[in-house]
Amino acid sequence: MAYKDGSGSRISGRLRSGDLLHAGLALSVLLGFWCVSGLEISTGKIPVLEAMNGSTVLIPCTYSSCIGIQRLYFNWHYDDNGTMLKLCEGSIATEGADPRFSVYHERVEFVGNSKKSNISILLYNITFADDGDYVCFARNFKEKNRNHSATFTLRVVDQVVEIDTTLTTIIVSVVGGVIGFLIFFMVVKALVVHFILKKDDKNKECLVGSSAGVDNTENGHTTAKGTEAKGTPKA
Repeated sequence: MAYKDGSGSRISGRLRSGDLLHAGLALSVLLGFWCVSGLEISTGKIPVLEAMNGSTVLIPCTYSSCIGIQRLYFNWHYDDNGTMLKLCEGSIATEGADPRFSVYHERVEFVGNSKKSNISILLYNITFADDGDYVCFARNFKEKNRNHSATFTLRVVDQVVEIDTTLTTIIVSVVGGVIGFLIFFMVVKALVVHFILKKDDKNKECLVGSSAGVDNTENGHTTAKGTEAKGTPKA
Protein backbone atom coordinates (compact mmCIF):
# COMPACT_ATOMS: atom_id res chain seq x y z
CA MET A 1 0.00 0.00 0.00
CA ALA A 2 1.28 3.49 -0.90
CA TYR A 3 1.03 6.44 1.45
CA LYS A 4 1.39 10.09 0.61
CA ASP A 5 3.12 12.70 2.72
CA GLY A 6 2.27 16.40 2.79
CA SER A 7 4.12 17.10 -0.44
CA GLY A 8 2.17 14.39 -2.29
CA SER A 9 5.18 12.12 -2.96
CA ARG A 10 4.86 8.38 -2.47
CA ILE A 11 6.63 7.15 0.65
CA SER A 12 6.55 3.51 -0.44
CA GLY A 13 8.61 4.36 -3.51
CA ARG A 14 11.23 5.96 -1.30
CA LEU A 15 11.23 2.92 0.96
CA ARG A 16 11.74 0.60 -2.01
CA SER A 17 14.63 2.72 -3.26
CA GLY A 18 16.18 2.70 0.20
CA ASP A 19 15.82 -1.08 0.48
CA LEU A 20 17.48 -1.58 -2.89
CA LEU A 21 20.32 0.71 -1.87
CA HIS A 22 20.83 -1.17 1.40
CA ALA A 23 20.71 -4.52 -0.39
CA GLY A 24 23.29 -3.31 -2.90
CA LEU A 25 25.57 -2.09 -0.12
CA ALA A 26 25.20 -5.38 1.75
CA LEU A 27 26.05 -7.36 -1.40
CA SER A 28 29.09 -5.19 -2.03
CA VAL A 29 30.31 -5.72 1.53
CA LEU A 30 29.85 -9.49 1.24
CA LEU A 31 31.72 -9.60 -2.06
CA GLY A 32 34.40 -7.44 -0.54
CA PHE A 33 34.84 -9.84 2.37
CA TRP A 34 34.87 -12.79 -0.02
CA CYS A 35 37.57 -11.31 -2.21
CA VAL A 36 39.43 -9.34 0.43
CA SER A 37 42.46 -11.64 0.28
CA GLY A 38 42.95 -11.26 -3.49
CA LEU A 39 46.04 -12.91 -4.92
CA GLU A 40 47.66 -15.32 -2.48
CA ILE A 41 50.98 -17.16 -2.81
CA SER A 42 51.77 -20.24 -0.71
CA THR A 43 54.86 -22.41 -0.29
CA GLY A 44 53.07 -25.05 1.79
CA LYS A 45 51.78 -25.46 5.32
CA ILE A 46 55.32 -26.17 6.55
CA PRO A 47 57.60 -24.04 4.32
CA VAL A 48 60.83 -25.60 5.65
CA LEU A 49 62.67 -28.62 4.28
CA GLU A 50 65.74 -30.46 5.53
CA ALA A 51 67.45 -32.36 2.70
CA MET A 52 70.69 -34.27 2.22
CA ASN A 53 73.60 -32.84 0.32
CA GLY A 54 73.55 -34.08 -3.30
CA SER A 55 69.81 -34.83 -3.44
CA THR A 56 67.11 -33.24 -5.61
CA VAL A 57 64.36 -31.24 -3.92
CA LEU A 58 61.02 -29.79 -4.93
CA ILE A 59 60.55 -26.17 -3.86
CA PRO A 60 56.76 -25.74 -3.93
CA CYS A 61 54.69 -22.67 -4.75
CA THR A 62 51.01 -22.26 -5.61
CA TYR A 63 48.81 -19.24 -6.29
CA SER A 64 45.11 -18.48 -5.82
CA SER A 65 42.78 -15.59 -6.59
CA CYS A 66 39.05 -15.23 -5.93
CA ILE A 67 38.45 -13.44 -9.25
CA GLY A 68 40.89 -15.41 -11.40
CA ILE A 69 44.11 -14.39 -13.12
CA GLN A 70 45.12 -12.49 -16.22
CA ARG A 71 48.70 -11.92 -17.35
CA LEU A 72 50.03 -13.37 -14.12
CA TYR A 73 53.75 -12.65 -13.72
CA PHE A 74 55.88 -14.82 -11.38
CA ASN A 75 59.51 -15.32 -10.44
CA TRP A 76 61.80 -17.18 -8.05
CA HIS A 77 64.72 -15.63 -6.17
CA TYR A 78 67.36 -17.05 -3.86
CA ASP A 79 68.37 -14.87 -0.91
CA ASP A 80 72.18 -15.01 -0.94
CA ASN A 81 72.97 -13.08 2.26
CA GLY A 82 70.80 -10.15 1.20
CA THR A 83 71.53 -10.38 -2.52
CA MET A 84 68.50 -11.63 -4.43
CA LEU A 85 69.59 -13.99 -7.23
CA LYS A 86 66.91 -14.62 -9.87
CA LEU A 87 66.45 -18.31 -10.61
CA CYS A 88 63.38 -18.32 -12.82
CA GLU A 89 60.59 -16.07 -14.12
CA GLY A 90 57.54 -16.42 -16.35
CA SER A 91 53.96 -15.47 -17.05
CA ILE A 92 50.54 -17.09 -17.50
CA ALA A 93 48.18 -15.30 -19.89
CA THR A 94 44.86 -16.62 -18.56
CA GLU A 95 43.39 -19.41 -16.47
CA GLY A 96 44.57 -22.78 -17.78
CA ALA A 97 47.05 -21.35 -20.30
CA ASP A 98 50.51 -22.91 -20.52
CA PRO A 99 53.15 -20.90 -18.63
CA ARG A 100 55.88 -19.16 -20.58
CA PHE A 101 59.06 -19.09 -18.54
CA SER A 102 62.82 -18.63 -18.49
CA VAL A 103 65.31 -20.35 -16.17
CA TYR A 104 68.57 -18.67 -15.11
CA HIS A 105 70.18 -21.43 -13.06
CA GLU A 106 71.70 -24.60 -14.50
CA ARG A 107 70.36 -26.84 -11.73
CA VAL A 108 66.83 -25.40 -11.64
CA GLU A 109 63.87 -26.80 -13.56
CA PHE A 110 60.41 -25.23 -13.72
CA VAL A 111 57.74 -27.89 -13.07
CA GLY A 112 54.66 -25.70 -12.67
CA ASN A 113 51.22 -26.35 -14.10
CA SER A 114 48.68 -23.54 -14.47
CA LYS A 115 45.76 -26.00 -14.39
CA LYS A 116 46.78 -26.79 -10.81
CA SER A 117 47.81 -23.18 -10.00
CA ASN A 118 51.32 -24.51 -9.53
CA ILE A 119 54.55 -22.56 -10.17
CA SER A 120 57.00 -24.84 -8.33
CA ILE A 121 60.63 -25.53 -9.23
CA LEU A 122 63.05 -28.45 -8.85
CA LEU A 123 66.60 -27.93 -7.60
CA TYR A 124 69.02 -30.68 -8.65
CA ASN A 125 72.12 -31.97 -6.86
CA ILE A 126 71.90 -29.51 -3.98
CA THR A 127 75.02 -28.37 -2.15
CA PHE A 128 75.61 -26.61 1.15
CA ALA A 129 75.76 -23.36 -0.83
CA ASP A 130 72.07 -23.84 -1.67
CA ASP A 131 71.09 -23.62 1.99
CA GLY A 132 68.84 -20.62 2.64
CA ASP A 133 65.60 -18.88 1.69
CA TYR A 134 63.82 -19.11 -1.67
CA VAL A 135 61.20 -16.46 -2.47
CA CYS A 136 58.25 -17.09 -4.78
CA PHE A 137 56.69 -13.87 -6.11
CA ALA A 138 53.62 -13.26 -8.31
CA ARG A 139 51.68 -10.25 -9.68
CA ASN A 140 48.16 -10.36 -11.13
CA PHE A 141 47.24 -7.80 -13.79
CA LYS A 142 43.53 -8.62 -13.35
CA GLU A 143 43.69 -7.32 -9.78
CA LYS A 144 45.34 -4.03 -10.76
CA ASN A 145 48.79 -5.63 -10.43
CA ARG A 146 48.22 -6.85 -6.90
CA ASN A 147 51.30 -8.84 -5.83
CA HIS A 148 52.18 -11.29 -3.12
CA SER A 149 55.15 -13.47 -2.17
CA ALA A 150 56.05 -16.39 0.09
CA THR A 151 59.34 -17.80 1.36
CA PHE A 152 60.54 -21.40 1.44
CA THR A 153 63.54 -22.34 3.62
CA LEU A 154 65.93 -25.11 2.57
CA ARG A 155 68.35 -26.67 5.05
CA VAL A 156 71.12 -28.80 3.52
CA VAL A 157 72.64 -31.43 5.84
CA ASP A 158 75.11 -34.34 5.69
CA GLN A 159 72.45 -36.78 6.81
CA VAL A 160 68.84 -36.57 7.84
CA VAL A 161 68.50 -37.15 11.58
CA GLU A 162 65.82 -39.67 12.38
CA ILE A 163 63.59 -38.69 15.28
CA ASP A 164 63.53 -41.30 18.05
CA THR A 165 59.88 -42.15 18.63
CA THR A 166 60.51 -44.86 21.26
CA LEU A 167 59.33 -42.72 24.18
CA THR A 168 56.24 -41.63 22.29
CA THR A 169 55.45 -45.25 21.43
CA ILE A 170 55.84 -46.30 25.07
CA ILE A 171 53.57 -43.49 26.30
CA VAL A 172 50.91 -44.29 23.71
CA SER A 173 51.09 -48.00 24.56
CA VAL A 174 50.75 -47.35 28.31
CA VAL A 175 47.84 -44.97 27.84
CA GLY A 176 46.14 -47.41 25.47
CA GLY A 177 46.66 -50.26 27.95
CA VAL A 178 45.20 -48.27 30.84
CA ILE A 179 42.16 -47.28 28.75
CA GLY A 180 41.69 -50.90 27.63
CA PHE A 181 41.92 -52.16 31.25
CA LEU A 182 39.36 -49.59 32.42
CA ILE A 183 36.95 -50.63 29.64
CA PHE A 184 37.42 -54.34 30.52
CA PHE A 185 36.89 -53.61 34.23
CA MET A 186 33.69 -51.67 33.58
CA VAL A 187 32.32 -54.46 31.36
CA VAL A 188 33.09 -57.15 33.98
CA LYS A 189 31.58 -54.99 36.71
CA ALA A 190 28.39 -54.48 34.69
CA LEU A 191 28.09 -58.24 34.05
CA VAL A 192 28.61 -59.11 37.73
CA VAL A 193 26.03 -56.57 38.86
CA HIS A 194 23.59 -57.88 36.24
CA PHE A 195 23.92 -61.52 37.43
CA ILE A 196 23.67 -60.52 41.11
CA LEU A 197 20.47 -58.58 40.47
CA LYS A 198 19.08 -61.48 38.44
CA LYS A 199 19.87 -63.93 41.26
CA ASP A 200 18.23 -61.65 43.83
CA ASP A 201 15.09 -61.51 41.70
CA LYS A 202 14.97 -65.34 41.59
CA ASN A 203 15.44 -65.56 45.38
CA LYS A 204 12.59 -63.10 45.91
CA GLU A 205 10.34 -65.17 43.64
CA CYS A 206 11.21 -68.33 45.60
CA LEU A 207 10.48 -66.61 48.92
CA VAL A 208 7.15 -65.32 47.66
CA GLY A 209 6.22 -68.81 46.39
CA SER A 210 7.23 -70.44 49.68
CA SER A 211 5.18 -67.95 51.69
CA ALA A 212 2.13 -68.62 49.55
CA GLY A 213 2.53 -72.41 50.03
CA VAL A 214 2.75 -72.07 53.81
CA ASP A 215 -0.38 -69.93 53.91
CA ASN A 216 -2.31 -72.43 51.82
CA THR A 217 -1.20 -75.32 54.09
CA GLU A 218 -2.26 -73.52 57.24
CA ASN A 219 -5.61 -72.66 55.74
CA GLY A 220 -6.11 -76.31 54.82
CA HIS A 221 -5.41 -77.52 58.36
CA THR A 222 -7.79 -74.96 59.83
CA THR A 223 -10.60 -75.98 57.49
CA ALA A 224 -10.12 -79.65 58.26
CA LYS A 225 -10.28 -79.05 61.99
CA GLY A 226 -13.50 -77.03 61.61
CA THR A 227 -15.11 -79.79 59.60
CA GLU A 228 -14.21 -82.40 62.15
CA ALA A 229 -15.61 -80.24 64.94
CA LYS A 230 -18.89 -79.76 63.11
CA GLY A 231 -19.23 -83.46 62.24
CA THR A 232 -18.90 -84.74 65.86
CA PRO A 233 -22.38 -85.26 67.42
CA LYS A 234 -23.06 -84.02 70.90
CA ALA A 235 -23.76 -86.65 73.61
